[in-house]
Amino acid sequence: MANILIVGGNRGIGYYLAKRLLELGHSVTVLDIRTDAVEKLQEKYPYTALPVIADARDLSSIENGVQQAIRQFGTVDIAIHNACLCTFESEKDTDYEIYRNIMDINYFGALRLAKTVLPYMRKAGNGRIIFTSSGVGVTGFANISPYASSKGALESLAKCLEIENEEYGISFHLFHPPLTDTRSASGLPIPKEFKADAQKVGYGLADRIMSDKFIICHSLSQTVQMKFSYRHPLFIGKMMTKMSKRAMNAET
Repeated sequence: MANILIVGGNRGIGYYLAKRLLELGHSVTVLDIRTDAVEKLQEKYPYTALPVIADARDLSSIENGVQQAIRQFGTVDIAIHNACLCTFESEKDTDYEIYRNIMDINYFGALRLAKTVLPYMRKAGNGRIIFTSSGVGVTGFANISPYASSKGALESLAKCLEIENEEYGISFHLFHPPLTDTRSASGLPIPKEFKADAQKVGYGLADRIMSDKFIICHSLSQTVQMKFSYRHPLFIGKMMTKMSKRAMNAET
């Protein structure tokens, strides 16, 4: 069993990821700005669940959370950055500060986590770090450029750090969930029936957490979709934007 740390696991995909990992017998530390849901999990898993208040934008709180996890469980075998912020406005209606804030959480939050846990993993000679990415970070999508840009940056960061840390026995991976029915995606103008169930996605990712693949998806169909997206990114991005607009127009 592994000692796993998740930044952003109190709700949505991250919550179900943590829940399933605990069910499978792993030890799980969750860092989040709120931990009420994870505290309820801790009641059922008092020896393997550890909720810690932390903010992905604050390095000291991430460092504190990692140190607490190591004191409690001895190591961090797997570190996952799942915290994110997403907005749904066009570029002309989005100021610089929004871009900065989203990058601070989605990209720099992942970098803070990586730079905090990597010294411990290098000393141990093993470990894996997983960033939650998004299909729009590969394909693009209308009115979501701050979020998509941050995910595209994560894609490159994971590749670079994978190359740099291979000699230490540390691997980097990307979670690629589909569009999922979560609070962070609630502002996206897409019918709810187009969105995947958060529990199915979180459980599927947890079941595949030890995969050797760089891209980890919750299902075979999502894996196929992402392979096609990487091969034809702009085509898929334009097509999905047009399909979404048609679906919303049909509802109104």
